[in-house]
Amino acid sequence: MNLYMAGIDFQCANLAVREPVSLVQGQVEALLPKIRAFDGVLGCVLLATCNRTELYLHTAHNKVDPLFVLTQAIGVAYDIYTPIAVVRKNKDTVRHLMEVASGLQSQIFGDDQILSQVRAAIATSRKLNCADNVLHTLFRHAVTGGKRVKTETRLIGVPTSAAHRGVEMAKELLGSLHGTRAVVIGNGEMGRLAATLLYQDGCDVTITLRTYRHGETIVPAGCKTHAYDDRLTIIDGADLVISATTSPHFTLTYEQLKALQIVPQLIIDLAMPRDIDEAARALTKVLNLDDLGQLADENAEERKAAHQILEEEQAEFQAWYEYRKALPLIAEIKDTAVERVKYDHAFPGLYAEGDLDGLTELAVHKTIDMLLGGMKEILTAAQVQSCLTKMQKGNGK
Repeated sequence: MNLYMAGIDFQCANLAVREPVSLVQGQVEALLPKIRAFDGVLGCVLLATCNRTELYLHTAHNKVDPLFVLTQAIGVAYDIYTPIAVVRKNKDTVRHLMEVASGLQSQIFGDDQILSQVRAAIATSRKLNCADNVLHTLFRHAVTGGKRVKTETRLIGVPTSAAHRGVEMAKELLGSLHGTRAVVIGNGEMGRLAATLLYQDGCDVTITLRTYRHGETIVPAGCKTHAYDDRLTIIDGADLVISATTSPHFTLTYEQLKALQIVPQLIIDLAMPRDIDEAARALTKVLNLDDLGQLADENAEERKAAHQILEEEQAEFQAWYEYRKALPLIAEIKDTAVERVKYDHAFPGLYAEGDLDGLTELAVHKTIDMLLGGMKEILTAAQVQSCLTKMQKGNGK
């Protein structure tokens, strides 16, 4: 099959180790063509989220090391990540991607944001002509499996994002959030979600914006806005700060926080790479993604149902892949059938007379006899009936 995956995620490495291989969208788009150019790589997809960096490859042979390709492309030492990263191949790669897309491998179990991230990863690769048909089909089945898990099980009945968990922990540590002053740094998807949840819990919420365009910038209902560059003004004296940006730099440093008159009681960092200087822990309570932890264990029956769904999608992808391997043989069967029909003793007369009905009947009967005759030892009557039923449906019967 020659499907490979190399990944570094929260299960095998802490934030400090993950940060050098954490990628923002611009970096992903710059790296994909370089990875595609590696010898033997037929297609590639990079899945980069706050909790994981994973490279998926379809290769021409089995001599491609996906971790070597990943580390070389990013520019980090291969030897450092060899004992940390996880490398999978073929069916294990397929199974893992299905579980990732459905949220079964997320730090926040059942996280439904990962599904859109998987969908975006394959879309980006296709846009750059880096994903071949095998990876496109694999990711399509993974997304389908993720959707089915979301709609056919109750796994999404629990908090499904780091934003949910972060706000929950804020309530655990601060008590009721009603009337507290909260600042959210970052107006991306995660930041807007956190701001909405805080507002729903009664917080006085201000969200920072780098730019504001009337009619284009989305601001969560009930939330005030403030310029990002002047963020320290509103953070001074706030009860709670949540930072969720894609910035490669700290949004709050130790020095900035130390200079405040009143440091916030709690700072929650939902970003990867980290938004908050680790040294800030000396000044106040700081939580990052590693501190959010797993939610309570899920219902065993729902988990079992989710795995059953994913097994069905895996089986469909496997069947497609096996059929794809047979395409050259199918083409050869077609060519052979044409030749056999042409050399049939009845062909010259029918052709000379221009008897299209006779030629059609000869071609069909000859081809079906050859196909079924070649498979008579493995075909059952039930399989032949199934084939007939599908043919009749296609004929409008």
